Amino acid sequence: MILVEFWLNLIPPITYCDSRSPPTTTSSTCPIAGNELPLPSQNYIAMSSGQPNDTLYVSDLDGTLLNANSRISHKSAQIINQLTNRHGLKFTIATSRTIATVVPLMHEIQATLPYIVLSGAAMWHAAERRFDHVRAIPPDVVLRVCNICEHHDVHPFVYRRHGNVIHTHHNGVLSETEQTFIEARNHTPYKHYMLNDPSYHTHSDEAMLIFSMQHKAALEMAYHEIRQTVPCSAVFYHDNIDPSLSLLEVYAEGCTKAAAISDLAKMTCAERVVVFGDNLNDRPMMQLADHSVAVANAVPEILSIADEVIGPNTTDSVAMWLQSQFCHCNR
Repeated sequence: MILVEFWLNLIPPITYCDSRSPPTTTSSTCPIAGNELPLPSQNYIAMSSGQPNDTLYVSDLDGTLLNANSRISHKSAQIINQLTNRHGLKFTIATSRTIATVVPLMHEIQATLPYIVLSGAAMWHAAERRFDHVRAIPPDVVLRVCNICEHHDVHPFVYRRHGNVIHTHHNGVLSETEQTFIEARNHTPYKHYMLNDPSYHTHSDEAMLIFSMQHKAALEMAYHEIRQTVPCSAVFYHDNIDPSLSLLEVYAEGCTKAAAISDLAKMTCAERVVVFGDNLNDRPMMQLADHSVAVANAVPEILSIADEVIGPNTTDSVAMWLQSQFCHCNR
């Protein structure tokens, strides 16, 4: 904690405000420290008045900022920290992950802005270790979604906020995939599992996410019924690493990364928003952004809607692109 506090004292503070004027927006090379970096497209430069630190930059984690080892490389962290310290870079992440894995993954990043976690269901202030802007799922919606899942022989996890810790409730037999998932996340102060809990769908703590991972078609059937009959934000997609694994995420109605990014842009007086993504759950935030950037390994649907495509997540592409922005403007 001493090291974190030391770095935070060096970082220029971010000014928060309540208004944001939405502009319009949408590669050459620049050598920095011996690297040939791609510059932003000429259209993007021409349409972006002001400096890069008037822009809010938001990156997805998995498949985008994280490398092949599901980590933020030291190089990426170093570039982002230098831009934050020297130029006031407004950077954060938007992810479907919880704080249980986000906090350790971001340990090298000198955060000045809250993280958008659980696909926009909450923001997390790392320095203060607290949730903010929580978008809870109404209790009746939780019950209806869980009943539909059980009808299709799917037993979901319900993520509930218990103060500033997440309690993940589940009832029923765990699959091998779910057991592995839990074991990898069961040693953190930020998240606790409440297994074999018959009240998992009626507990009094507010729910932020209903989640399931399955290798069976029943999950997609549950998703379609939920979408057709329950007022909520439901997302169904396949894992990038294991395409046979289906994932279902259910949030409060209107809860998306995009909605949370819009809130954060207003809080930080950002004049523009640039986002980086790779998967289908990044679509809303890419449609919201003034400039959307896809990594080369993104799914075809995201590649087709992105304003710009950069290198893959395995080559520090997001950090290098960010560096190129400030290189260009400081020439």
